[in-house]
Formats: sequence, C-alpha cells, structure tokens
Amino acid sequence: MSSKSGPHHNIWTGEEQRRTPRVNVGSSVPRREKGYTLVALLALMTVLALFAAAAAPSIRHQAQREREVETIFRGEQVAAAIRVYYSYRQGRSRVGDPATNLPASIDQLLEGIPVGTKKVQILRPSAARDPLSDSGEWRLIRPRSSELADFQRSLMLFAGNVQPATNDPQLKQVESVMAPPVMPTLGIATAGASSSGDDGSTGPFIGVASRSRTDSIIHYYGISRQTEWIFTPLFR
Repeated sequence: MSSKSGPHHNIWTGEEQRRTPRVNVGSSVPRREKGYTLVALLALMTVLALFAAAAAPSIRHQAQREREVETIFRGEQVAAAIRVYYSYRQGRSRVGDPATNLPASIDQLLEGIPVGTKKVQILRPSAARDPLSDSGEWRLIRPRSSELADFQRSLMLFAGNVQPATNDPQLKQVESVMAPPVMPTLGIATAGASSSGDDGSTGPFIGVASRSRTDSIIHYYGISRQTEWIFTPLFR
C-alpha cells in the first residue's frame, strides 16, 4: 500500500529520514570561533609583552633610586654613630693622635657605648649594611686618605669653592688632622698630597662608602658615582 494515498497517508514510514541530508551542526562555526579566540588571545599577549618591555627600564630605574635613597639614609646614620663614638672616646682619652679614638670596625659601632652599667645603642643593625653592594659591607674610609680628599674637593665644588664647616666642636678641633688639606685654586678645588685609601675591614675610620661602582641616579652633593659617596661626620 502506498504512503501517498489512502487513509494512512500521514503515517511516517522512515523514508523521509533516509532522503533528508544530515547537517553537522558542530563542525564549521565553532571551529571558526575558536580560531578567532586564539588570534585575540595572541594579540592580547603581544600587547601585554610590549607594555612589560616598555615598563621594565622604568621599574629598574625606580628600584635603583629607592636603593640609593636607603643607602644615603643608612650612611648618614653611620656618620652620626662615628661622631657619637669619637665624642665618647675623646672625652675619656689622653692619647695624642685623635685617630686612635675613632672606631676600628663596624662592630664597635654596633656594640654601642657604655652609660653607667648599660650600653647605649648608637647604630641600628640595618644601617650596618650597604644596600648597593653585593656583599652588604661598607667600605671604610681612613682619616688622611686620598678618598677623603677627593670627597672634600667635591663638596667644595658643590658649595662654590667654600669648604663646609664641621659643626661638632670636638671633631672641628682635629679636622685638619683627620682630613688632608684641600686648597681652592682659580675656582677649582685641588687636593693636596695624601695617602691612598684602605679597603680593609678593620682599622680607624672616619667614614664609610659603598662598594658599588655603578653610576648613580641621585647626585649626592653633586657626586654621580655611588662608590664616591662618603658618609662622614666631617664637613657637616
């Protein structure tokens, strides 16, 4: 009996399913969308990489600047501790050479000075570390050293050929003994003959400097190299 006539012409016979072409719904459209998503993700990653590359120098610049600020902060604390240590020792000593009353190591500054039955801290442990050098150790600046003379010359040039005064009365009395003479000539400060600096870790020292030889971002009294920054109670 034919499905096209008679009372049963609406009965489904399954022939329509065999004749109807099958459509793969999940083939082309989602695959195309996945491709667009991948391209967009790659573009976003490229943009982020470009932003990171552009920001890297600024980040390094800011990080170095912060380390230099911290170095100056700690160096000034060491200079203040040297002043307190020398003042204490000089007031109780009759030794002819004032340099013998200077600290001989950073550890002596960390130990503090005795007051009655106790010791008073004059240097924080964090200030005993140099933030700019890999070792973290300060370079000790000896009295009458050429490094101190160079620093004094830089101070004079920065101040218009005027030597900054040492305010501490005890150190002011021995400034000419602690520091080599520096004479201004025709607008240029010239250092006199002096002994070379000592890079050892012990021995009388009048200041400290960083071991880093990197060019600085901050100019400390007009000085643009980190290793030439000297933190001393003299000339202040």
